[in-house]
Amino acid sequence: MEAYKYIILSDLYRYTGNVSARVFMKNLLFNPGYKYTFIMRATRYFKIKGIIFLPIHLIFRILLSHYKYKYGISIPYNTNISAGFYIGHFGGIIVNSKTVIGKNCNISQGVTIGKAYGGKFPGVPTIGDSVYIGPGAKVIGGITIGNDVAIGANCVLTKSVPDNSIVVGIPGEIKSYNGSGKYVNNKIS
Repeated sequence: MEAYKYIILSDLYRYTGNVSARVFMKNLLFNPGYKYTFIMRATRYFKIKGIIFLPIHLIFRILLSHYKYKYGISIPYNTNISAGFYIGHFGGIIVNSKTVIGKNCNISQGVTIGKAYGGKFPGVPTIGDSVYIGPGAKVIGGITIGNDVAIGANCVLTKSVPDNSIVVGIPGEIKSYNGSGKYVNNKIS
């Protein structure tokens, strides 16, 4: 339960810089990104807890499915996402369930993180810590995104990039090594 509470509060901290009960309720009721993240995390938590929690798990799965269509966010509950996850704007977000996402990750609207079935890098992406993924970006294939990387708007990334990269364009090319520092706020340790 402590690990679950930590992850829920770390996500909230990324949105607000605060973890009070009042802020939690406000964001749960009125912030689509946080609401989806909370329901996704709860669905996973009750699935892991076992058969006795199956009814609660099923209720959260139904809620997750509802909000998937309402907000246009398709991130399966079994996706491996570390603490401090932040959805900047809802709409058109698709993440493959096998993707691994590190802590303090920002995802914007229109982002696709998907699997490549063939080609040079088949598989799904592994995304490091403190990564900013800009609006409309596509991250495809069995590639590794380093820590503190910023992926620009509408970038199509199909190859691995090292830590502290800023990647833009189609196809994605490294433009600098200044990292994602100013794009990722309220980081958790």
